Amino acid sequence: MFVFVTIIFVFVAYAISIKFVYYRYSQLWPHLLNKISTPLYTVGNSNFCPTQKRSSALLRNSEDDKPSLTANETRVLIVTAHPDDECMFFAPTVLKLVESQAAVYLLCLSTGNYNNQGLQRKRELLDSCAVLGIPSDHVTIIDDKELPDDPAVEWSTALISSLILRHIRNYGISVVLTFDGRGVSGHANHIAIYKTLRHLVSAGRLPEGCQIFSLHSISLLRKYLSVLELPVSWLLPSDFCCVIGQKEYKRAKKAMLCHRSQLLWFRRLYILFSRYMFVNTFQAITVETKNVKIY
Repeated sequence: MFVFVTIIFVFVAYAISIKFVYYRYSQLWPHLLNKISTPLYTVGNSNFCPTQKRSSALLRNSEDDKPSLTANETRVLIVTAHPDDECMFFAPTVLKLVESQAAVYLLCLSTGNYNNQGLQRKRELLDSCAVLGIPSDHVTIIDDKELPDDPAVEWSTALISSLILRHIRNYGISVVLTFDGRGVSGHANHIAIYKTLRHLVSAGRLPEGCQIFSLHSISLLRKYLSVLELPVSWLLPSDFCCVIGQKEYKRAKKAMLCHRSQLLWFRRLYILFSRYMFVNTFQAITVETKNVKIY
């Protein structure tokens, strides 16, 4: 009996802690958004097309098709490696930023052509972005032989740097979000993006005021606790955090289901149990300073 009562007490206490996190987060979200909402430089050429090959759905045919930008809006660039990364790992962030009227851009560095499904996966990506609220003219899909969907191929750091920098400068990006050094799933293509951005930060090549955040990779156990992991993420330190509830989760799930070519059984389990469908926590990528002793 004592054990049963203890289990019930722990369950109720944990449920209350989850409710408390949602309550506190709703209060703190404006502060978190303001923390990253500081555009410090002007927009360049908004008709920029960064690669020789681009999805035909993304090409702009007239001046009227240019994205509408204002001087004071928050402009966020999410850099991913493959179609489905945007909703599998970043859905809570995209949904919260879109809800807050931020201009969200997506740079996907490959077509996901590992199984010769590149054309289909590009269409799926656009469908997913439409569900998440990212306009098609804010989506760039790179199709370059130096950036294949293949963990065995080392991606070109120079090419990734060029693409990211030109996006930042031409779209007036103030915040860049991507993977961390473990790539969330350990995929080499994810890690290549992090290494490139870390190099750009340490080399001082980013425009002044542009902030870079990397998505925390977590342990396998935490990764599949679904919303139950939320209090743990809340208690551990992070520089930026996005949390969504059941209503937004349904949109994230709908976006995942757009990637029909990828819906194997384990992806369906991922949709049900992954913590990344509810919460994203980020660490700022900053220049490491070393203590210098002066004698």
